[in-house]
Amino acid sequence: MTSPKPKPIQTMKPETAAKKLGILLSATPAEFRAGVISRDELNELQSSPPAWLADLRRNGPHPKQVVAAKLGVSISGLTRGGITEPLTTAEIDALKAENPAWLERERSIQAETRKEALRLKQR
Repeated sequence: MTSPKPKPIQTMKPETAAKKLGILLSATPAEFRAGVISRDELNELQSSPPAWLADLRRNGPHPKQVVAAKLGVSISGLTRGGITEPLTTAEIDALKAENPAWLERERSIQAETRKEALRLKQR
C-alpha cells in the first residue's frame, strides 16, 4: 500500500491575488508584487488583513471594478463617463456628491439592466 501524496501548494501570481483582494496591484508593497502568493497566504490576508491592505481597501486607489461597484455603474459606464484611471475613496465620494449627468445616466442604465436580469431569472 502506498502512502497518500502530499497536497501540492496552490500558488497564484500577485496580479491574481490583488484581483481576489479587490485592490490595485500597483499600490501594493513591493514584497507583495515580488513573489507568488499561496492559497493559505491569501486566506490569511482576507481573514486578518495587515495595515497596508486595510488602508488600501479603505482609501484606495481602487481598481475599476471596485470604483464601478462603489458608484453603482458598470465598468463600461465608467469608460463612457471618461473615468479610465483608478480613483481614491475621496475622489469617488466627490463624484457621488457632484452627481454629474453621465453618472446619473449610467446608474439608471445599470438599474434597468438589473431589473431585466431579475425578470429573466424569475421566468
